[in-house]
Amino acid sequence: MSADSLHASALERLDAWYTDSVDAESLRHTMLAFLDSAPGGCLRSHVPGHITASSLVLDADHRNVLLTLHPRVGRWIQLGGHCEESDETVVDAALREAREESGIDELTIDPNVLSAHTHPITCSLGVPTRHLDLRFLVIAPVGAVPVRSDESTDLQWWPIDALPTDAEHETIDLLVRLAAARR
Repeated sequence: MSADSLHASALERLDAWYTDSVDAESLRHTMLAFLDSAPGGCLRSHVPGHITASSLVLDADHRNVLLTLHPRVGRWIQLGGHCEESDETVVDAALREAREESGIDELTIDPNVLSAHTHPITCSLGVPTRHLDLRFLVIAPVGAVPVRSDESTDLQWWPIDALPTDAEHETIDLLVRLAAARR
């Protein structure tokens, strides 16, 4: 477990990502180029920017999504966060973050990149940086009851077709595409 294994896994997941648009393919290539130039680019200590790992957590029926009201961002977003040196892979990081932030242990994750996003943020480093976020699909077991962590202002299941108006727009767009694909 190291920065090397995280880096290798991010490259592997990005290489295998089947994108669904020209914009997503461009972002995939941008992230690959970033990783080629930043061996430590999966850790928050890489100040110019770093790979983060997020989970779009759906309930067992795929009708509801678990969103957190993020205290720094001020909007409803998917669960996720920084990769840690204790994470073997970016998939492990996404699953760990989902478990920590949801309080649900029996989650299952699809190891394929669902989507990616990049955004400027002042994160725990206290200085402006950029998150290059890899997003994965995670499914909760039947009857899963989330428990809010200290990292969240609020945590709720939301119907995919009735998300809060202040949800992060990339999350909304992704959920609309997911719902359409499942019809």
